Amino acid sequence: MHRHRFRTRAEARLKIATWFADFCNAHRRHSAADGLPPIVYEQQVMAARTVTRARLREAIAA
Repeated sequence: MHRHRFRTRAEARLKIATWFADFCNAHRRHSAADGLPPIVYEQQVMAARTVTRARLREAIAA
C-alpha cells in the first residue's frame, strides 16, 4: 500500500480503513486483555472511565 498513489484523500482514507479492518482482528481473544476480544475489552475500559469521571465530578462538586 505504501507505493500506491491515491487520487484523493478520501480514497486514501477508505483504502487505509479497509486495510486496517482486514488486518486487525477485533474478535480474536487476547491473553493481554484477560481473554477478551479487543472490542469487548475496549467497551469495558470506556465504561470504567465514564464511571470514574462521574465519581470525580461528584467528589469535586461535594
